[in-house]
Amino acid sequence: MATLKQVAAHAEVSVQTVSNALNAPHRLRPDTLQRVTRSIELLNYRPNRNARSLRTSAVELIGYCVPSWPDGQAHLVMDQFLHALCTAAETTGRHILLFTAPTGVDGMPVYDDLHARRLVDGFVLSQTETHDPRHGWLKEQQIPFVSFGRVWKESTQPGPWVDVDGAAGCAAAVRHLHETGRRRIGFLSWPKSSGLAEDRLSGWRTACRELGLPHDAKLAVRCAEDTIDAGARATAELLDADQPVDAIAAISDILALGALRELNRRGLRAGVDLGITGFDDSPLASVVSPALTSIRQPMDQIATELIDILTGPATADTGNGDARPSTERLLEPALVIRGSSGPG
Repeated sequence: MATLKQVAAHAEVSVQTVSNALNAPHRLRPDTLQRVTRSIELLNYRPNRNARSLRTSAVELIGYCVPSWPDGQAHLVMDQFLHALCTAAETTGRHILLFTAPTGVDGMPVYDDLHARRLVDGFVLSQTETHDPRHGWLKEQQIPFVSFGRVWKESTQPGPWVDVDGAAGCAAAVRHLHETGRRRIGFLSWPKSSGLAEDRLSGWRTACRELGLPHDAKLAVRCAEDTIDAGARATAELLDADQPVDAIAAISDILALGALRELNRRGLRAGVDLGITGFDDSPLASVVSPALTSIRQPMDQIATELIDILTGPATADTGNGDARPSTERLLEPALVIRGSSGPG
């Protein structure tokens, strides 16, 4: 394999000029950059990733822990995210190293080992939890990271993050259902311990309040699991109430699919007898009948923003362990209207 010095000799430039061509091409004249690039290609030169990341503190190889799901189920939305993340990294000449680890503090030795052995230079985190230990530990170790999702119930976020405004998305779903003539809109949620659930629930509650619609606790059913069965049971509860709902906004597409199943069991028609919306715009949303109205998360933009933050230039140490700017980016989701929320 060719060395940096051999490339420099072949291009008749200094070693520093070759380094600039690789790391700061804007510093070179176009003709010099073209000559060096040509030599790199002819000699099939490949930079040493570990040497470069050690020398420049650059994030070259990115670690991502693949979440585990109950009963080995696939998670279609997170699969979409993983594909978008890999694409965004590869666009910048970087790659994602996938691994698994236990949740909570039990998983921290895995992160420590990967970084200590120079197998990765930084991490993208997802499936953030309330008081998630990973963020604080990575920050203390001054290991670069960025999180897809906020750490809920923290007074200040312990590091940079990119997230989707779930409250705004659920509020948009409620407004849409109201525009179609619905006046009693239920909400299928997750347990109260979930910060993400509380965020999305707040959007439903705020929009109902602004529109003068009922939003008492009986209209928000908390499902212990994010499953079709749980969504069907919660829908039955809302339909069997003294004052049944005429629409349901679900916190996820899976729960919304459960609502569709329960309607079908009762001989009711989604989009006619009852309006239904989901969240995530998973691949299943467009193939069920009627197709599911859902909130789409901008996965490509999320992934691009995460890689941009993680691989951006480091800032000077502020003295409190912060090696990179605490960047926070909240992105807007989009309402995708389909047949399940037709006019009442």
